[in-house]
Formats: sequence, structure tokens, C-alpha cells
Amino acid sequence: MACMLFLLSSVLVAQNKYVGAAKCKMCHMSKGKQYPNWSESKHAKAFETLKSEAALKIGKEKGIASPSTDAKCLKCHSTASTVTAALNGGITNEEGVSCETCHGPGSNYKSPTMMKSKSDALKNGLIVPDEKLCLKCHNSESPTFKAFNYATYSAKVAHKNP
Repeated sequence: MACMLFLLSSVLVAQNKYVGAAKCKMCHMSKGKQYPNWSESKHAKAFETLKSEAALKIGKEKGIASPSTDAKCLKCHSTASTVTAALNGGITNEEGVSCETCHGPGSNYKSPTMMKSKSDALKNGLIVPDEKLCLKCHNSESPTFKAFNYATYSAKVAHKNP
């Protein structure tokens, strides 16, 4: 019976939908200023950088006509680009690298009641980001890759949890 419950909970977590940063904002606007910190970050503006002159130039050099529509670029510049329609509950490309890139799709852990218990939130899909997760994008595949020191960069994006 316990095995069956575990399998069922695993399936439910796997089906979490992406809700978008606006849903996260409702609770994380003032608590530790998590949303304002993200919205002012390079992560939040990652999709927009694909439309910049520099990105267009790099794209041209790599044979990419439009970085803002190219899957190789979007996979690291937009959370929404990697989400299937069935799991998209409100996320858009314009959000760039959103909360759910690092913390997982939020539909099952976003409620204030759930978030009061970290262990419950973790059981329902919350991810605590680690170096391995960051290295999915911060790696030498990127045409603008710079040395990535996890300790240094994670400190720059850290947002306290009140």
C-alpha cells in the first residue's frame, strides 16, 4: 500500500503545472522581497536579451536567424519554451528564466498552507536549486559562456525565505 501511495504521489508531482511568476508574486512580493529581486534580475530579462543587437549578431554568426524563436537559445532563456501545452498553466516566454525554472512547476505547492511546511512543499514538487540545476544552462554550450562559480553566482540570486 505504501508503495502504491508513493507511486501515485510521484505521478501527481510529475503532473504539476507551471503557473507563472504572477502567481508566485502574490505571496513573494513582500516576504523577503523575492519577487522584486527576481524581476530586477538578469534571469527575468533573459528572454529580452535574445532580441538584443548582441544576440542577433551572435545568432547570425551561428546561423540562427532569430534567437528569440530558436529552441537552442530558448531552452535557457525562457522557462515557458520547455513546457508542454498540457503543463502550461500560465507561464509565458516573456517571463524569461522564471521562479519555476529553479523551484519547479508550482501548481501543487503554491498555496500558502503548503508553503508553511517546507517538507510538504518538497513532497508536492518544490525544488531547492543546486549547482547541477544551474549547470544545465550555465555551461560551455552557451555562446556567451563565462566561467561559472556556483558559490559566487548563487549568492547573487539568493533570496531569503522569511
